[in-house]
Amino acid sequence: MILLKKEYIIDPDNPLAFGEASSNFKKTLKQLGIPSDVIKRTAIAMYEAEINTIIHGKGGRAEAQIDDEQIRIVFKDEGPGIPDIEMAMQEGFSTASSEIREMGFGAGLGLPNIKKNSSNLSIESEPGKGTKVTIIINL
Repeated sequence: MILLKKEYIIDPDNPLAFGEASSNFKKTLKQLGIPSDVIKRTAIAMYEAEINTIIHGKGGRAEAQIDDEQIRIVFKDEGPGIPDIEMAMQEGFSTASSEIREMGFGAGLGLPNIKKNSSNLSIESEPGKGTKVTIIINL
């Protein structure tokens, strides 16, 4: 049974909102009394996915839900897609522009950090058609 469901628009044109969805959801988890280690893992995984959605996906949507057993967060974008998911999962691999790197992003740690902090990570992507990232964190 779904206990809570939240939806977020990930806007790439508002740098002040970068990280807003993950920060908002983190506050919600605290209010629900979710254990702090789960909150930390969720916040890290969600923030990394949110930033990737902004940088690489040109924005999109996130849907986060909590049930009795898990937290499930799905990010969808209509960006260029990931041509080689296996390569993108390697620490240090990045396709971020120099402008993005100068802002302090694009170090190639996003997907590996998501995987490290999630119980299950699923990535569906097709070049030219966008990406769907599903993060599961067991309670």
